Amino acid sequence: MTRLVRLAALTVPVDDIEVAGARLWEAGAAAIEERGLVDGHCTLVTVLAADDETSRLRLGELPTAWTLEFADDDSVVSEAWRDHAAVIRINAQLELRPAWLEDVSRGAETTVVIEPGSAFGLGDHPTTRLSADAAWRLTQPDDRVLDVGCGTGVLAIVAVVRGATRAVAIDVAEAAREATADNARRNKVADRIEPSCTPLHEISADFDLVFANILAPTLVALADDLVRVVAPGGRLVASGVLADHHDHVVDALRGLELVATSVDDGWACLEFVNPSPAPDRLSS
Repeated sequence: MTRLVRLAALTVPVDDIEVAGARLWEAGAAAIEERGLVDGHCTLVTVLAADDETSRLRLGELPTAWTLEFADDDSVVSEAWRDHAAVIRINAQLELRPAWLEDVSRGAETTVVIEPGSAFGLGDHPTTRLSADAAWRLTQPDDRVLDVGCGTGVLAIVAVVRGATRAVAIDVAEAAREATADNARRNKVADRIEPSCTPLHEISADFDLVFANILAPTLVALADDLVRVVAPGGRLVASGVLADHHDHVVDALRGLELVATSVDDGWACLEFVNPSPAPDRLSS
């Protein structure tokens, strides 16, 4: 049966196609279709979320020369990308596998299985690959983890599989909460992941490891709360920023110390540490 989905159509000047495409990928696009040039403009069509408001929130403020419109369409075309999906190798130990592909490891020790739904990416974008690798490298046994803008929940799941005792996964989209809960069950870690649509400013706890794989304007807007929720001695992994344009993000996250930067295909992943001394967990 054909299922209606909500298409987002972003029309931009031809010189902005690359930047606009990057915004759509980071907002959760699983595939993008470029539709012809008209008067020096190109329209990029994709699926971001089930409702228009969530799509707008995920995209953030747009340049005045860009136009965003929405329309209903069937999922036959919008989900054709699934036929071309492949296992994503994050590092020698970790891979991400689309849930509908054959259950055969490509050589990694650990496989995380992800069903993205129609509204979220699979994990093959450079920022997700970088963040997933950071989750694998940085997670310590018994860490408390927060995943801000969790999407499919892939980063929270990787952290828990790696040994984190608990992960809170938050997103503005209800579809993200549902996808995260579904993927947590799929990977048998649902008892250690708490997905919700709780806004970041309502999160009162602090965490040993915080992920924020979201666009730079949102990172800046959330900066004070992101700094607040990183426990003394804890780390923040922030991605969704361009490799050659993220100084404003680092400035906004003042109070944390930038300790590492990794780059993939023009995108960057920033690792920060809270320089306040970490408490002795054994004495608490």
